[in-house]
Amino acid sequence: MTKSMTGFGSSRHSNKDIEVYCEIKTVNHRFLEVSTKPNDLSNELDLYVREITSKKLKRGNIDIRFRLKFPSSNSYIVNKESLNNLLNSIKKIPNIDSNNISFSDVKDMPGIIKLEQNISIDHKLVKKVFVEALNQLIKSRASEGAKIEKIFLSKINKIENSTSKLSTSNKKLTRKRSESLKKKILNLTEHIDSTRLEQEVALLVLKHDVAEEIERIDFHSISLKDELSSTKTSGKKIDFILQELFRETSTLSVKLDEPAYKQIALDMKLSVEEMREQAQNIE
Repeated sequence: MTKSMTGFGSSRHSNKDIEVYCEIKTVNHRFLEVSTKPNDLSNELDLYVREITSKKLKRGNIDIRFRLKFPSSNSYIVNKESLNNLLNSIKKIPNIDSNNISFSDVKDMPGIIKLEQNISIDHKLVKKVFVEALNQLIKSRASEGAKIEKIFLSKINKIENSTSKLSTSNKKLTRKRSESLKKKILNLTEHIDSTRLEQEVALLVLKHDVAEEIERIDFHSISLKDELSSTKTSGKKIDFILQELFRETSTLSVKLDEPAYKQIALDMKLSVEEMREQAQNIE
């Protein structure tokens, strides 16, 4: 199955006191690169998210964002040492009765009261929402991959039709090229060894024979289709096959000198180049 590296997935759980939202965006990357936000996500959750992501995805730049809202409670801690120091300092001030000082008079003084906010995060719920978003992302990447595969198969079919046409005409082109070369040589000289002529012509014609290129192109086209239909399609392997296919179509376009057939080879080369662009997005 062909999977794209581009995709999006999201999931949300909310009620009046709790909201957990997760969205995941992915784009092309040579390797797997995972980033999570917010940065203060607990170590347990961050490790869980990265571990599951690396198991489900092979390549891509993965941007995972959470928005969390859970009930919180506040706790207050009185710094007794600071409070005593303050009261002792006040006692030393003339005309001030330290016995009449109330808590409200000193509560706003720096260092007297420390506020701690306690938030109880439901890790199980966060993990559930994340997995739902990840599964949606995987479906999105599979859907995009199916579109890419459809484009590939169309291009491959076009290339196969072209190679079939060139294969059928190759013998005729070879014979035509051989006869043309003989006529040119005979026009230049009246006395020539016929055996030597046949050998020289054969060597020249062989330089333009495209049977091997057509055979290799057919082989690479089959390999490409096999990889696209594989349960573990690899974007890197597809890119390698396309490099070989591009090399063969380039050679083909150089060898062919008949304008109509040369154009066929150039169109094949263009199809391969278009597939190479699409391959950059395959996982």
